[in-house]
Amino acid sequence: MILRLAIILMFIASVAAGGLALLNNSTAPIIAENKRIEQEQARMEVVSTLADSIRFEEVADADGFTYWKAFDENGNLIGYAGVALGKGYSSTIETVSGFDKDFKVSGLKVTFQQETPGLGTKVQEIKSGESDPWFLRQFKGKLASALAVVQDRGDIDAITGATITSRALSNSVRDLAAEIQQRAAGGDSMSAGDDMSLEDSNGEELDDSVDMNREYHDEESEVDEYSDEEAE
Repeated sequence: MILRLAIILMFIASVAAGGLALLNNSTAPIIAENKRIEQEQARMEVVSTLADSIRFEEVADADGFTYWKAFDENGNLIGYAGVALGKGYSSTIETVSGFDKDFKVSGLKVTFQQETPGLGTKVQEIKSGESDPWFLRQFKGKLASALAVVQDRGDIDAITGATITSRALSNSVRDLAAEIQQRAAGGDSMSAGDDMSLEDSNGEELDDSVDMNREYHDEESEVDEYSDEEAE
C-alpha cells in the first residue's frame, strides 16, 4: 500500500514538473520579447530630448559589452545609450541611461529593481502632479563623470533611508558612461580594478580621498541602512 502510494506521488510530481517545464519553455520567448521591447522604448525615452527623430546603431563588443550610438535624422551622432547595473541594498538595479555627445546625462529609466519597499523603491517614485521620478530628475544635464551622492562629495541627494540604493544607481550610471566613452574612443575596456576619477561639473577632479570603489554592502553601510529603515 505504501509502495503504491509512493509511486502515485512520484507520478504526480513528474507530471507537475513536466507541466512547469513546458510552461516555462512556452512563456520564455514571450518574456524575452517583452523585455526587448521595454529596453527599446526606454532607450528612445532617455535620449528623446536630443533630437526630433532618432535612430540607434548597436555596438556589441567581443567581450559581450553592448551600447548604442544615437543619430539624428541627418546621420549626425548626438549621443549614446546603455544599461547600467548597480548592486543595491537587496537587488541589482538596472537603469537604461542616455548621454549626449559630451556625456552629460540626457535621461534615465530604471527598468528593474527589487529594493526595500518604501525606501529604495523610491528611485522610481513619481510625486503627485509630476510626470517623472524626482530622484532621477536630479541627474539630467549633469556631467556623467561628476555623478555621486552628497555623502561621496557629489550633488545627488540620496533618498532618505536608502543611501546604498542611491549610491548604487549613481555610481553605476557614472561607470557606464566612462565605459562607453572609452570604448567609443577606441580604447580598451575598463577592468574592475581600474581607478575612477571623480570630477565636478566643471570637469575638475575632486579630492581623491573619496573612495568610489567602496563595497556597497560593507558592515558599516549595512548598519547605517538598517538604522535608517528602522527610523522610517
